[in-house]
Amino acid sequence: MTGHVMVFAPAPQLTVTIDQPAGETEIHLHPGGQGVWQARMITCLGTPVVLCAGLGGEIGQVLEPLLAGEGVELRVIHRESSSGGYVHDRRGGTRNEIAFVPGHPLTRHELDELYDLALGEGLDSPVSVLSGPGHPALVAPEIYRRLAADLGRNGSRVVADLSGPHLSAVLDSGLYFLKISHEELIRDGWAADDSERELVRVLRALHANGAESVVVSRAENPALVLIDGEVSELDMPRLQVADAHGAGDSLTAGVASTLAQGGDLELAVRTGAAAGALNVTRHGLGTGRQDSIAGLVDRVRLAPVGTDRQDRLTPDELAHRTTTS
Repeated sequence: MTGHVMVFAPAPQLTVTIDQPAGETEIHLHPGGQGVWQARMITCLGTPVVLCAGLGGEIGQVLEPLLAGEGVELRVIHRESSSGGYVHDRRGGTRNEIAFVPGHPLTRHELDELYDLALGEGLDSPVSVLSGPGHPALVAPEIYRRLAADLGRNGSRVVADLSGPHLSAVLDSGLYFLKISHEELIRDGWAADDSERELVRVLRALHANGAESVVVSRAENPALVLIDGEVSELDMPRLQVADAHGAGDSLTAGVASTLAQGGDLELAVRTGAAAGALNVTRHGLGTGRQDSIAGLVDRVRLAPVGTDRQDRLTPDELAHRTTTS
């Protein structure tokens, strides 16, 4: 398989949603978790995905056919311990969590099997996405450190959407691309506050510590991007929000998909921004129409930090800058 993405999703979750879209209560079952949402969007963008996951218990038995129905190539290790999941009520338009079960940590033997599976698939992929474990205790950061190192040193571009100890672990191994939110940076002690000056400092610190390129999302404010040592603002299209969840995962997915298809990093980030912008107009996490996302890409603009919004670079100007630099 060429031009595909390996997504490392060690502990997918079963999501049970109670909804009432037209006055009648409905119950929906879906596979969930960061890696699943990223894989779903990568598939929506037309790029094949190999999803490597560990599944176990009654929840795992339900999850496996649901994941197979996502249109990905599913590679699984079957665990003796149980997968996790959650139930939320979306009646009334907001998500209210009713119950959450994180699942059990993977055992040493299960981690060995999953590591070998993901390594083999990742070495055959031009791009590998390392997604979070859902709960920090499920998978040790050391697994991420080793996987990032082994994949990156053997030709796969490693894309990560991680925080906390798992982020620190992969930085030690080097990354091609990192996506993280400003809330996570403040929570984990990387940033003292959410000021632009402080976040630019942190961008450069993340680069110095091992991330070749970085995007820091800032909720309703333009994301900050570091590419080739230059920091820019990423101005995304502003659309009406149906559900704000999932924009960051869609951004990461857009980057991975574009890189796997041979696009450069600036196009990858703009595509990711368009995917994230479209995703919030929908109720399904990691969903969107490929043609609609493509139509938004040209509306994403980059500008060096500190420039006036009227001076933001258009896609044509970006292309000119690339060819003349």
